[in-house]
Amino acid sequence: MTWSTADIPDLAGRRALVTGATSGLGYETALELLRHGADVLIAARDPEKAASAAERLAHASSSEPTVVELDLADLTSVEKAADQVGKTYDRLDLLVNNAGVMAPPYRQTADGFELQLGTNHLGHFALTGRLLPLLLKAPAPRVVTVSSFMHKTARGITAADFRQPQRGYSKWVAYGKSKLANLLFMLELDRRARAAGSTLLSVGAHPGYASTHLQAAGPELAGRAFEARVWEGINKVVAQSAAAGAWPSLYAATSPEARPGGYYGPKYEIRGTPKPVSPTRTAQDQALAERLWTWSVEATGVNPTLTVPR
Repeated sequence: MTWSTADIPDLAGRRALVTGATSGLGYETALELLRHGADVLIAARDPEKAASAAERLAHASSSEPTVVELDLADLTSVEKAADQVGKTYDRLDLLVNNAGVMAPPYRQTADGFELQLGTNHLGHFALTGRLLPLLLKAPAPRVVTVSSFMHKTARGITAADFRQPQRGYSKWVAYGKSKLANLLFMLELDRRARAAGSTLLSVGAHPGYASTHLQAAGPELAGRAFEARVWEGINKVVAQSAAAGAWPSLYAATSPEARPGGYYGPKYEIRGTPKPVSPTRTAQDQALAERLWTWSVEATGVNPTLTVPR
C-alpha cells in the first residue's frame, strides 16, 4: 500500500480535535488536517505552549486552530474541556486521542491513578465518552486512538494497575499496559458502535519509532540529563521524523479506506508508509476489553453511550 499526505481528501467543513498537539505527532497531525481544510481544535495542558503551537500552525497552514485547555491527568480538567467544546460547537467530526506520556518516573494523576494509565488511557476514555454526544451529531464521525508497538510487551491488565503503588513499579511495564489499554478501548468502542448501529468509526494507529521529545521527557522529569541526551542521539540515528510518524494517524483519521476497528502503522514496523497492522492476541481479547471498559467507567465516572442524540 502506498500513501502520502497528498492522498488526504478535502476536509473543508469537518471539525477535528487533536490532543497533545503542541509538538511531535500531535502537532504534525493538526498541521496536515489544517492544510487540508479542517477546522482544528488543539487540546493541550500548557496554555503558553498551546498559544505558541497555534501561532506556528497558523503560519505553516494559513489556517488558525482553536486552543482548548486540557490536562488528561486531571478528570476535572477533562470534564471542563469537554463542556467548553460542547457549549461552543454543535458537532465534532473527528477526535484524535494522541497525547501521552512515556516512561516517566513514578507519578500519580490528580485523581490518584498511576500517571501513564491515568493519562494515556483513562484521560482519553473520559474525554471520548464526554465528547460522544457531539461526535454522534456528525454524519461520519471518527475516533482515532494512538497506541504503540510497545503494547506487545504487555501480557495483560487489571483494575489494580490503575492505582499501582510506587513499590515494585516499572515505568516500561506501565507504559506497555497503557498502550495495550488504548487498543482494547479502541476495539471495544468499535464493537459497541457497530452493535448500536452507529456510523462512528473507531480506529487505531501507531507511529513506529518517530523522533519526538517523548523519549527524552521521562529522563528529564527524573533529572537524568545524560539519559535524555542519549535518547536524543538515538533518535537522530534510528527514528523517522515526527511528520512521518504522524502518517498512520492521518491515514486512520482521513482515508476512505480505513475500516472499523482497523489498526494502522508503518510498513516496516518502526518506519515507512502506513499499512494495516495487527494488534496482539491480548489486545484482541474481547472479554478483557469489556472488563477494562467496566473498570474505566468505575474509575472515571464516565459511561460512554452510543445513543444518537435527538
